[in-house]
Amino acid sequence: MSASKHGTFSWCELLTTDVEGAKKFYAELFGWTMESVTHECDDGEEPVHYNLVKVDGTEIGGIMAVPAQAQGMPPAWGAYVTVDDVDAASVKVQDLGGRIIVPLQDIPDVGRFCVIQDPQGAALTLITYLPGHE
Repeated sequence: MSASKHGTFSWCELLTTDVEGAKKFYAELFGWTMESVTHECDDGEEPVHYNLVKVDGTEIGGIMAVPAQAQGMPPAWGAYVTVDDVDAASVKVQDLGGRIIVPLQDIPDVGRFCVIQDPQGAALTLITYLPGHE
């Protein structure tokens, strides 16, 4: 199944307080390889240092430091689900009794996302990828 299909789990991401320790742990546990990349921010913020997680050369997820706006949160894995239109989906989340906990924002060269919380309190990231991004 294509990761660009609406409703598909498409990415996993670890936010952690010890990026190097996490990279070492998961590389040794699963044999994952990592590729470090830096994303420049358009809004004057500090660049984001990101580690792509790969299995047999295929990107399956990422590892990054807990961002400044989430300082104090414990390290955690998060899942991304692809939606056709993240802006419309964010409205539907609220109509269904959920809430937006990280507002809509763009990831340069990747797509647009938001983090939601369902009515029971579980968090999930919704994303619409740019055309051609797989």
